[in-house]
Amino acid sequence: MAAEQGRICALAAKGQRDLQECADAYPELFAPREFDPALCGNIAMTMAFSAPWCDPGQLRIANRLVLWIFALDWLIDYDAKSREAVDRLTGRCLAVADGATPKPDDALGRFLAELRDELAAARAYPTHGPMWRAELRRVLDAMVREWDWKQAGADRLPNLDEYLANAANLASTVVNVVHWIHIGDPVTLARLDELVTVSDEVQRILRLVNDLATYERDVRWGDLNALLLVSDPDQVRRRAEELVGSARALLAPLRESCPVQADYLTRQLGFSCGFYGSTDFWGKT
Repeated sequence: MAAEQGRICALAAKGQRDLQECADAYPELFAPREFDPALCGNIAMTMAFSAPWCDPGQLRIANRLVLWIFALDWLIDYDAKSREAVDRLTGRCLAVADGATPKPDDALGRFLAELRDELAAARAYPTHGPMWRAELRRVLDAMVREWDWKQAGADRLPNLDEYLANAANLASTVVNVVHWIHIGDPVTLARLDELVTVSDEVQRILRLVNDLATYERDVRWGDLNALLLVSDPDQVRRRAEELVGSARALLAPLRESCPVQADYLTRQLGFSCGFYGSTDFWGKT
């Protein structure tokens, strides 16, 4: 068991080195205080423990996309000072996803173009590429919607159902879709719609798991958090338990038809629950 854990940690270490090279290549996106080396390690560990059967090359684009999403999230949540700035940023991202060449001063766009081009080289891309662009749009729309909620003030916050319906701002499903397209496994691709349905349910659980772990930081940063939307914190825990039950029911048939990716989603959820029990992705701020 220790040897297997060591192998997975080695997989994560290789991923961390690759991510650090990406961060170093885009210093305007990754300030050391917020994007400390541990962030790259945390991203790489998440993917390595979720899919330990993969090699570093198979995990590279998913790891890099997560890093890109952290930069996107920071620019929208803490850098953009107006809705017009948010719209310009998301519009540039969608244009790059559709094949546009980013301007030299658009570091976020240049990083996304690298990811787009690497994904486009996958054999499954001609058929399934539209799905990743649709998922990216869902992420961007969800981030903008949350930005609007935060600007509207405490008297116009969403309820818990509305908040969970916007869980695409966590962006785990888009990462999963890119990972599945990249590895190009026929069994996985044949069940991509089913896998996305389960991934969305897991995404909602992760949204709540994240919020339960980061409440104090979110209050300090002025972020939304599920615990701010309910009068009883136990309501959030009960909803998370309900969603776990739903995810298990959705996963059950996939354990026969698509066992590797069913295991991937199960491990992703389990790792995140354990991880958020002790720490967070972000560096000190």
